[in-house]
Amino acid sequence: MDDYLAGLEEDQRDALQHVREVVREAVPDAEEGTSYGMPAFRWKGKPLLGFRAAKTHLSLFPFSPAAVEAVADRLEGFDLSKGTIRFTPDRPVPDDVLLALVEARKREI
Repeated sequence: MDDYLAGLEEDQRDALQHVREVVREAVPDAEEGTSYGMPAFRWKGKPLLGFRAAKTHLSLFPFSPAAVEAVADRLEGFDLSKGTIRFTPDRPVPDDVLLALVEARKREI
């Protein structure tokens, strides 16, 4: 994750570093690594949450459409798809929603 984050623009890096810190605090025993070619947290051997930066947005990937659906009603105005939440550095996913997303995925695992 460090190498990936180091290669990003400052605002993208700061936003994804914040995601990293929130997840690390919520799930201290999660392992950092990669999954499906992106930086990701793994918990109990399963992918928990990945993230990626694109030119115009950042994305969270909980590897679960059901986890996205569990918090979708709290993400009005965000760009959602079956397994992705897209956001920008100036409009991040709120911490409480991020925590709920991680908890939904942990319950699945």
